[in-house]
Order: sequence, then C-alpha cells, then structure tokens
Amino acid sequence: MTAPLIDPFARAITYLRVSVTDRCDFRCAYCMTEHMTFLPKAELLTLEELDRLASAFIRLGVEKLRITGGEPLVRKGIMTFFEAMSRHLATGALQELTLTTNGSQLRKYARDLAACGVKRINVSVDTLNDTKFATITRWGRLPQVLDGIEAAREAGLKVKINAVALKGFNEDELFTLTEWCARDHHDLTFIEVMPMGDMGEAHRLDQYWSLDDLRAQLATRYTITDLADRTGGPARYLCLNETGQRIGLITPLTHNFCESCNRVRLTCTGELYMCLGQEDMADLRAPLRASPDDAVVEHAIRAAIRHKPKGHDFDYSRQVVAGQTRRHMSHTGG
Repeated sequence: MTAPLIDPFARAITYLRVSVTDRCDFRCAYCMTEHMTFLPKAELLTLEELDRLASAFIRLGVEKLRITGGEPLVRKGIMTFFEAMSRHLATGALQELTLTTNGSQLRKYARDLAACGVKRINVSVDTLNDTKFATITRWGRLPQVLDGIEAAREAGLKVKINAVALKGFNEDELFTLTEWCARDHHDLTFIEVMPMGDMGEAHRLDQYWSLDDLRAQLATRYTITDLADRTGGPARYLCLNETGQRIGLITPLTHNFCESCNRVRLTCTGELYMCLGQEDMADLRAPLRASPDDAVVEHAIRAAIRHKPKGHDFDYSRQVVAGQTRRHMSHTGG
C-alpha cells in the first residue's frame, strides 16, 4: 500500500483538485446557467470527510492540492479545512496548498489563507471593464474582485490571473489584460473555453477563441520566447521578452495536453473524475462512509486510478461541439 499512484499510461498522479462546493456567488456565462439548481447540502461531504479523502491521497503520493469550487471561499467553515490541510505542509508530505477563486471573498480571507501556508492563488478575471465583467459573471462586481486581489498581495500571496479566451468578448482586451498583469506583477494564463455543461452548441462555438490566434496577436506587439517551464498543471508557457513576464496557455482544444496529465479531480460529493473531459468517475463517498478503515478508501482510490483514460475528446474542429460533458464546470471544480 506504499506504492505511488501510477495510471495505466505510466503517469504518476501527484496533483489533486478538490471541489469543496458547487455553489458560487457568481454565475459566469461559460461555467453555469444563470438559474442553477445546486446540490442539496445533505449530499455534500463534510469538511471532515474531505479532510479524510485528501489525506488519503497525500499518503499515496499527492504533493499538490488545489482547492476549487464553485467558489471555495463561500463554503461555510472553509478555513477549518485549510487549517487541517496545513498539517501536511508542516510534515513535508504536501509540497503546495493553493486554490482557485473568483476573488470576491479574498478581502475577508487572504490573511488567513497565508497563515495556513497558502503561498499563491489563481484568480479568475476575464475582463477589466466593469460593465462587461457584470455581464459575463452576471452577479459579480469587478471593484470587489480587484480589492480582493489587492488584499491577497498585502497578505504576501502570489497572484496568477486566469482569463478564459472568449471570442467577441475579450479579444479587444488582450493587451489591456497583459499590460495590467505586467504592471502589477501577476502571472497570467489564458484558457480556451471548454465544452462542459448544457450551454447550447452554437453558444460554445461562438465563444471559442483559439489560443493559436491569441498567440499570433501577442506576437504583433511582443517578441515571444517559448519556455520549458512546467508547474504540474496543463499550461504551456511563453515569455514576452519586452516585459519579461510569463504567459501561460491552457489549450484543451488547440493542443491536447493529456500526455503529461498528473491530476485527478474530487467533487464535493466524493466523485473522483480521472479526466476533466470524460464522464467516467468513481464514487469514493460510499467506501468512505462504509468503513472507518482508511485502507478501504485507499484501495478504492487505487482502483479508480487504474481506469484513468489516456485523454479527453474535446473538439470544435468540425464546427460541432464534440466530447462535451453533461456536468457543469462548477460541479467538477474549476
């Protein structure tokens, strides 16, 4: 039971993304519908159960733990979970504890996160225009998010901005976002919109902006150098020589990154998705609740990893949405 987690394609699983809630205080148009039906709270794992599952993965070799949602910081009592996970940082078993957030709650929680050993966070910002931000998030307010990012900086957290590339929406802000991140020393990653959730096929195709095209636009103003950097995630990196900043590109459609996949995703109900773009999953809640013996949970985790697929099937190339998953991104974890 001490052997590391290795999938059928000889990839070591060292990165776990844990969704602690499917709820969010935004309703981003590419992530969920405006009138979402969220899971009954009774179906969610307790924070103690999430601790037990995450700790089992860490014993099996997971070194990086990212907390996601929905919006993870709207989960009641969430800081007790971060405090619990910090013990694994103290022992050295866990190398990094981080989270992806919409930034709305950072003014409240940034210092507490830093105290728990969180050193860097990802914040989703697709536009710096107040009106467009309200449109794409439906419920969000840009000033609140920017204030949260400033609170994170004050707390000593390194901030990476995630921007979903949306054709006809933020194409005209490519250089605005890039220059803002350069000025404030934020890393920046662009993400292709993924076909997750029943959002309408035409809607997805209308949103899709290839990062090959985005890169070509960057090259009209900057000299680009490709970097060999790897951070344990799916991004490929490039450097803008004039500013020295690093830009990440996550390209599930344009350039499949599955060959190096080292991660799995645990939902707030205990479903383990071995691939973001496949429907196959393993139920870890049942063995977790069936026995207090952690060996039972570890056996279930190993059995699930043996079924991790080679990759996803996302594809827009034929002007249809192929490989679409039925579940919304907020369910699996952003």
